[in-house]
Amino acid sequence: MKPSVGRIVHYVSYATGEPVCRAAIITAVGPYPPDVSEAGKANIAVPVDVTVFLPDTQFTDRCMQSELGREGGTWHWPERTA
Repeated sequence: MKPSVGRIVHYVSYATGEPVCRAAIITAVGPYPPDVSEAGKANIAVPVDVTVFLPDTQFTDRCMQSELGREGGTWHWPERTA
């Protein structure tokens, strides 16, 4: 899937020392490097701006996608549930 403005994602927060998934919304995508074609955009990671929602506040961050590692300060698509 290609990131786009308005999509709901999970942001991996590391403020507590342990990675915790938080709800977030993509608010901006890119910029892509100038030499990337439209077709090529589906195959490279691009920074996104997200607004992250916590129980008592919210904040913004620019971060990269990480579907496998779940490193703090990254985002990933929500897992599917049954």
